[in-house]
Amino acid sequence: MTAPGTSRREAGDERPDGGTGARPAAARATGAAEEARRLDRAVAAFTALYGTVPDGVWAAPGRINLIGEHTDYNDGFALPVALPQTTLAVARRRTDGRIRLHSAQGDGRVTELGPEGPAPGAVPGWAAYPAGVHGALTRAGHRLEGFDLHIDSTVPTGAGLSSSAALACAVALALDGLHGLDLTGPELARTAQLAENAFVGVPCGIMDQMASVCCEEGSALHLDSRTPDRYRQVPFDPAAADLALLALDTRVAHDLGDGAYAALRAGCERAAALLDLPALRDLPAAELPTALDRLPADLAPLVRHVVTENGRVAEAVTLLHAGRTAALGPVLTAGHASLRDDYRVSCPETDLAVSAALAAGALGARMTGGGFGGSVIALVPAGREAAVAEAVTTAFTTAGYRPPRTLRAAAAPGARRLL
Repeated sequence: MTAPGTSRREAGDERPDGGTGARPAAARATGAAEEARRLDRAVAAFTALYGTVPDGVWAAPGRINLIGEHTDYNDGFALPVALPQTTLAVARRRTDGRIRLHSAQGDGRVTELGPEGPAPGAVPGWAAYPAGVHGALTRAGHRLEGFDLHIDSTVPTGAGLSSSAALACAVALALDGLHGLDLTGPELARTAQLAENAFVGVPCGIMDQMASVCCEEGSALHLDSRTPDRYRQVPFDPAAADLALLALDTRVAHDLGDGAYAALRAGCERAAALLDLPALRDLPAAELPTALDRLPADLAPLVRHVVTENGRVAEAVTLLHAGRTAALGPVLTAGHASLRDDYRVSCPETDLAVSAALAAGALGARMTGGGFGGSVIALVPAGREAAVAEAVTTAFTTAGYRPPRTLRAAAAPGARRLL
C-alpha cells in the first residue's frame, strides 16, 4: 500500500513525451510564495483563536474527475486528478478529550464537543465532517485525545469539486499526524468516507477521498473502487500537449445529502440484485443489451450509464498512456451525454456550459461530480481558455443565469503535511 506523498508507478506509466509534468520555475516560485503566506495566515488565526501555537498544519485538495462518474459505489473505475485548491487543517492535540472546531469560512463560532465524542448525526453543518472523522477513527479502534482545529479552505463549496472530501481528508491526515497512527493513503481515504457515510449521512463512494489523499502532481489516479489499494498513477499533463483543462463552476450548488444521490445508489444496488451480480461493475459490456431487457424501465438507464462509463474510463487511460490527450475530448462529451440522458443528474446550467464550451472550440466537456449542479470541465486548446470562458459567460448571461466562475485546473499533489 502507498502512503500519501509517495509515488506508485508501474512499467508503462512513463510520460510519452518524456516530460516531468512540472510547472515552469517562475510559476512554481509564485505558487510556493502564495502557499507560504496562506500558511502563515492560518497559523496566526489558530494562535489568535486558541491562545497557543498549533502542533502542525495539514492540507488536502479538492478534485476534478476526468471521467468515471457514479461508478465508485458500483465497485467501478474512475480517473480523478487533484486540484491546486486545498483545505488546511491547523491542529493541536489536547489532553482533556475535548474537541474545539472552527472554520475561517464559517460563522465565526467555535463548535465544542465533550470527551464523550460525537454521535452520528449529532453535529450540524460543516463541523460534522471533522467530528465524523474523529468518530470514524474511534470506531476503528484508535484511541484518540481531543484536539483544537482551525480550518481554512480555498476549495469552492457546492461546486462539485469535493470540498467535503478535502475537509474530511485534511482532518483525517491531521489526526493521523497528531496521534502517530501511521495510516496508509487508502486507510485515510476509508476513514474520511466513513465519516461522510456514517456521521454526515451522505452515502458516497470512495473516489473523492482517494483522489484527495493519493493523487500525485502531473498525474490522474486510475482507481478501481473494489480494490482501491491497487490504484495507479496515469500521466496527465495537458500543457505538454498544448491543452488546458478548465473548470467552470455553474454556481448551482448541489447537496448530495438531499436524498437524490441516495436514491440513485439504491437504484443501482437494486439493479445489481435483479441481475444477480455483486455490483454493476461485474456486468460485461457485451451482455448489456440482454441485461437491459431484464430490468424495469426506471433502472435500465442507470445500468447503461455505469457500464458505458466504466468503458470510457478504460478508453481514457489507454489514450493518456499513448500520449493522445487531445483525443480525450470526445470521451468527456460522451460521458456528459450519458449523465444527462441516462443518469439524469445534469441541469440546464451544466448542459448550457457544455454546449457553449464546445461551440467555442473546446475539444470536449462534461459535468463533473455528483451532479444536480456543480462544475463542468472543458478540455481546451492552449490559447482558447479566455474565449471558451467568455462564451460560457455570455451564454449564461443571455439565459438569465448568474455568470459562472472559471479556474484553470492542474494535476496537483494529494494530501500532505505542510508544517
